[in-house]
Amino acid sequence: MNLNWDKSFDMVVAHEGGFTNDQRDKGNHLPDGREGCTMWGCTQAVWEKYVGHEVTQDDMKVLKKEDVKPVYKRDYWDAVRGDDLPAGVDYAVFDFAINAGPAAARKMIQRALGVNPDGAIGPATMKAIQDADGKELMQKFSDAKTAFYKSLDNFPVYGKGWLKRVADVQTVASTMIG
Repeated sequence: MNLNWDKSFDMVVAHEGGFTNDQRDKGNHLPDGREGCTMWGCTQAVWEKYVGHEVTQDDMKVLKKEDVKPVYKRDYWDAVRGDDLPAGVDYAVFDFAINAGPAAARKMIQRALGVNPDGAIGPATMKAIQDADGKELMQKFSDAKTAFYKSLDNFPVYGKGWLKRVADVQTVASTMIG
């Protein structure tokens, strides 16, 4: 088992911060039209799916980091095969999965590797990751994330923070690579 899960979770939660209900954030809109919110980066919609029932913003406000950790593990870390990825790559792909979803993170790492971006981290993707120069891969992955964020219509609102996070994650991930 990869030993980076706990460290990666702590770093992602530190970037995500606590409670927000900024309605400019598309993640804070629930499918049924209710105004949603986010706690520790976990959207109300994700939390409701995880617990199997509707929750209020007050319920969200009292979530602890440890409450969201199992959903982050199952729905994001495991969804990008974090335990199977090399140190540094695991953290960077997991971090992007939290922001853009696991499917987008899997495809983004595949594009950075130059393999078919089918969204499945299978044998070909794993071999490409193992064969890649880790720091060069982190640069390509960071460049791809930067281009992705710049393409979003809400980049003027959140772009500065997104790009800072891309740089921070790249720096930390690169130090983890052996």
